[in-house]
Amino acid sequence: MATKSATQSLKKGDHVFLVDGSSYIFRAYHALPPLTRKSDGLQLNAVYGFCGMLWKLLRDMKPEDRPTHLAVVFDKSERTFRSEMYPDYKAHRPDPPDDLIPQFAFIREAVHAFDLPCLEQAGFEADDLIATYVRIACEAGATATIVSSDKDLMQLVNDCVLMYDTMKDRKIGIPEVIEKFGVPPEKVIEVQALIGDSTDNVPGVPGIGVKTAAQLIGEYGDLETLLERAGEIKQEKRRQSLIEHAESARLSKKLVTLDDKVKLDVPIGDLVVHEPDHKKLLAFLKAMEFNTLIRRVAEFSGVDAAEIDANAALAGGRRASPPPAETDGRAARQAVPGSAAPQLPLGRPPQPRDLSRQGRPEAPDYPAMTPQMLAAARAEAARNVKRAGSSGRAIPASWRST
Repeated sequence: MATKSATQSLKKGDHVFLVDGSSYIFRAYHALPPLTRKSDGLQLNAVYGFCGMLWKLLRDMKPEDRPTHLAVVFDKSERTFRSEMYPDYKAHRPDPPDDLIPQFAFIREAVHAFDLPCLEQAGFEADDLIATYVRIACEAGATATIVSSDKDLMQLVNDCVLMYDTMKDRKIGIPEVIEKFGVPPEKVIEVQALIGDSTDNVPGVPGIGVKTAAQLIGEYGDLETLLERAGEIKQEKRRQSLIEHAESARLSKKLVTLDDKVKLDVPIGDLVVHEPDHKKLLAFLKAMEFNTLIRRVAEFSGVDAAEIDANAALAGGRRASPPPAETDGRAARQAVPGSAAPQLPLGRPPQPRDLSRQGRPEAPDYPAMTPQMLAAARAEAARNVKRAGSSGRAIPASWRST
């Protein structure tokens, strides 16, 4: 079984790093104004933002945080075991924007170009895969970091699992989960079952918010005990709501509970870190025409970008449609047999030339992804539009690929 061999591939002291790729996609898309490839006009703002965020994550990793195993995890489709259980689960979510849909496949190609495993499985959400990998890591005595700020993943936080919010450069541990939900991580699903989730169409119990839910779970211990003793609650409205919506609460708990026993297509041992092929990454970036990132990667790796041809299958002007989407969730590359102790891709310490060139501060090659920077960029975009007399949004100079 994959899980058995995966556990044997880990040892105490290893560090598994899992990036919530779906979260990265939407953050990148909404943070950046439209950005089209010059050769064919294809919208690539999410691809550019995703590459910049992933590059920054890998390049700026602190030595003590460097992983031995690393992967990017995606949702494969909307149809999962939860939608089979409850057809209205996520049913009212709008479709992704038309100009984002073609970018999904290119983003998966970007992960391959970074030489990282790209994980997704039919029937499960990315969160379920993450839950399974971190369980395996903890059982093997390793530690895990989940790169996400998604509240649904906070139930996984424990003594060996942390979350990392790259937007705020903030680690989320047990104290931060208690601060958000009023209960420790192991009780988060009890609170979520009561409050529901309008985004995912999880019903919950009407009239009960986070504070009340945390108080009730703190007093009664768990959802089932609370529902069995709901008649004891003095507040009439609250009591009646719990009694009338008990089954909704039980269903909600099933919907929000992550499955940490997924039969994995890709064993955790295949996520072992090794040095990436910078030439492959440059070929992808050239195909996307991300000139600033090309320069950054070339300087970092010492590869002459002028000697690298663009990936012909992805280059503009040669194909108008995106590459085919992944079909089977087996998109991870194999570990390098007999390789030395793994090092973080792009994990070289920052160099002086990364900070300045010819005595001038370097312009960022990716959005800083902070509220202040986003506000400034949008203000600049608005000024550019006003000057140009156009109704569209202009790209801030510091974010242009050229």
